[in-house]
Amino acid sequence: MKKLLFHLLLPAITLVAAVLFPTPTFAQLSVSKPVTRPLFDKKTVGEIRLILPIANWVDALDSMRIYGTDALSASVVIDGLRYGGATVRFRGDKSYTKGLKRNPFSIKLNGESPAQNHQGYASIKLSAAVRDPSMAREMLFHEIASKYMPASQAAYTKLFVNEEYIGVFVNVESVDKQFFENNYGNSRGVAFKAGVDNKLENLPATCKQNIFGSLEYEDNLDCYKGNYEIDSRGGWTELQELTRKLAQEPANVGQVLDVDRALWMLALNNVMVNLNSYSGNYSMNYYLYRDGNNRFQPIHWDLNLSFGSYKNTGSGSDLDLRALQNLDPLLHADNLYKPLVSQLLKDPLNKKVYLAHIRQINEENFLNGSYEKRAQELRGMIVVPFNDDKNKTYSYDDFQRSINETVGKKSKIPGLTELMGKRSRFLKAHQELTKLPPAVSEVTVKGRGKLEAQKLNAFYVSANADKYPLRMFLHYRFSDQEAYTIMPMSEENTPGLASGVKAFAAQVEAKSLDAVLDYYILAENVGAAGFLPVNYTKQPYKIKLSELNK
Repeated sequence: MKKLLFHLLLPAITLVAAVLFPTPTFAQLSVSKPVTRPLFDKKTVGEIRLILPIANWVDALDSMRIYGTDALSASVVIDGLRYGGATVRFRGDKSYTKGLKRNPFSIKLNGESPAQNHQGYASIKLSAAVRDPSMAREMLFHEIASKYMPASQAAYTKLFVNEEYIGVFVNVESVDKQFFENNYGNSRGVAFKAGVDNKLENLPATCKQNIFGSLEYEDNLDCYKGNYEIDSRGGWTELQELTRKLAQEPANVGQVLDVDRALWMLALNNVMVNLNSYSGNYSMNYYLYRDGNNRFQPIHWDLNLSFGSYKNTGSGSDLDLRALQNLDPLLHADNLYKPLVSQLLKDPLNKKVYLAHIRQINEENFLNGSYEKRAQELRGMIVVPFNDDKNKTYSYDDFQRSINETVGKKSKIPGLTELMGKRSRFLKAHQELTKLPPAVSEVTVKGRGKLEAQKLNAFYVSANADKYPLRMFLHYRFSDQEAYTIMPMSEENTPGLASGVKAFAAQVEAKSLDAVLDYYILAENVGAAGFLPVNYTKQPYKIKLSELNK
């Protein structure tokens, strides 16, 4: 009834508000001169101005958030560039609070103008950084994650509504068609978001209860609709098949899931204690995108509670600081209700790869202290706009202390260095992470001999590995859009190698004489696994057959 009454009265409210509180024209607005600042520029703080047709816009957005999916018409100025025909809503689940001006915002530039966008981005998501007095958690997590897998861009921006300064926000790139096109080469796939803002009614009585986005298998397809959001009508059968393979055919789950990306997502969650995710109590706040190879790609989302701000793993009460610092790298490895962890890590090689990812993330970002330097830089960027924010949740003193100290007597949000200083050392010394991986070396691709008339029609790849390797695998593809094919490499009888060193080789048939091969190598020994190149997720080896035939 409240929802119906609100919708009946909204046109009248809008008309009265427009008369009593006329919307400023663009000529009247105090906006900066249009500039070419990239929307997600990390060196500057952006500016977004919303012009809403209702003076009491908080109540209007609250009603839309609570009772329905409507959005409020708006005009938007982004870094001096003006757009009409946009729409605005409050967003968020745990991060949303009724009555607050400083709630997370969702802005659709194409809400009423379908082709409208800003630098290619039609949707803008503003995070209020709830329960993050440092305002650095989302920025840090996205920046670190982007080194190893596709992740949203993020940058700071100041927000004004009807000329009132609301505060400094984190502008996080939407996981939408533009994101899919940029990161996977197509936007035609289906995307699911784990977790729903509004619980569906009349779900089948046989559905499992409170499993959220855990990817547990359900016989009834309708049960999935209570735990995942989807923009399109189709795709539920494919999601069900993913959960079926996890439950019944884990050895074949790579047919429908990018397993390495899933292991990266889980490793990043674990190292950075992101428990408001699949790795925590509710198995939510991540996306699954079905790419052009019909495999699901996992994507992080909603990271303001990372770095120990949310503390529940789903077993027992909230963790204290010491438990967060010493969070088990193999958390949920035996948990049947977390099949993305337990079923993947049943495979000994997957487990070694996952631990290799944890080791790499820790060494490249935390043991060397680079995260602290970056956190200090981020804080310095927003000192002034944070202090000017009259709607801020935390004091300026909390903001200044939050990188190094716990803030809040009840929430006890750990300081970033307070948490990660000891956590990085704990991970380094953990028995599962002290096992030395084989180092891959002497990688060569055979070229045509000077006196050979016959051109090569295949790639002959060879490599060595030390520390008594058991197996070596070649991962290869012929374009950026292809999934990697995994080929076991054959052990070669090569004389003169040092003790513990073995040689391996593999042959990949080329599709044409112009073929280009992307590849990387994985080697494993009894205790661990290692890659070459180390940054294979961003820069695999690349070789042209035409170069080998010169």
